[in-house]
Amino acid sequence: MDNVFHQPQGGNEMPRFGGRATMMRLPFIEDLQGLDAAFVGIPLDIGTSQRSGTRYGPRYIRTESVMIRPYNMATGAAPFESLSVADIGDVPINTYSLLKSVQIIEDYYTALNSFPLIPLTLGGTTPSPCRSCAP
Repeated sequence: MDNVFHQPQGGNEMPRFGGRATMMRLPFIEDLQGLDAAFVGIPLDIGTSQRSGTRYGPRYIRTESVMIRPYNMATGAAPFESLSVADIGDVPINTYSLLKSVQIIEDYYTALNSFPLIPLTLGGTTPSPCRSCAP
């Protein structure tokens, strides 16, 4: 199977303020076959006792990422020319139970680990990166 190197949607195809909010305007993909890396959000903040709002982290990171170019102008690095990367959406957490949410996150990443890809996690509170980085 030939590798498909997904490219961010260009400004000529869709203005940066329009279209689906994905990380760096990469395509949203449900089929994980062939991906080298995948952006996945964890919209979680039910474990906080004060200053909630990190649940919006993945969405706002994606919103701000529309201005990132598909290459580095200083170094010339163009990762999307050699890596297949896409946005696979958010982990469907339980908004009422932190314990259930942590289990959902763990199960989600266990399933992701069955694919030879690197999950690139967006947002969430302290349990998010701790669980998502576990082997």
